[in-house]
Amino acid sequence: MNRLGTAREPSRSVHHREALAWLGEHPAPEGASVITSLPDVSELPDCDFDAWRTWFAGAVTAVLAWVPPEGVAIFFQTDVLQRGVWIDKSHLVQSAAAASGHGLVWHKIVCRTPPGSVRPGRAGYSHLLCFSRVVHPAFRSALPDVLPAAEEEVSQKAMGALACSLACRFVLEATPASVIVDPFCGRGTVLAVANALGLDAIGVDHSDRCCRSAKTLSIQLPDGFA
Repeated sequence: MNRLGTAREPSRSVHHREALAWLGEHPAPEGASVITSLPDVSELPDCDFDAWRTWFAGAVTAVLAWVPPEGVAIFFQTDVLQRGVWIDKSHLVQSAAAASGHGLVWHKIVCRTPPGSVRPGRAGYSHLLCFSRVVHPAFRSALPDVLPAAEEEVSQKAMGALACSLACRFVLEATPASVIVDPFCGRGTVLAVANALGLDAIGVDHSDRCCRSAKTLSIQLPDGFA
């Protein structure tokens, strides 16, 4: 039985497009929320760092503007080292959100490597941040502010299955949402976890190879994982 209370299988559609163009052409469906991870500068070869930073802020603003008032936007972002300086991507997301009138509902830390391990030049953690235009209740049951592991990851930069599950769980508990949209879906972890929890899913990615993976990726969540 899915989020809508019917016995049908949750749907999934994946679109080979540039994400912001797709958002501009497709109004948000009723009951939509976004769970996504915006690309690093290394994933946008046509941008230098300053251009990427401007693009990043604009992309956050565009995603937040697209989500309907009853929905939420959840971002999974990992800090990057640029010219010897750490760039706090959670700060970039929160600055764009504040400028557009969105509030921070919650902020989690996801460990990408065991706590205490050394990972020179790469962050061993990621930020998981949830925003909305209106106040949403906290989780019905307490959840940790620090997730000790990302769990199953389909690629080095992918959002782990545990973080996806936590994000989808909040959507199920705190919003009337029935569809999860990931406009930068990569290989499709968000889509697969959303489907596993009974939510419809829509993904967009500029990579044809990623889109092919995202259409078929399946993740089996263990009992109690959700």
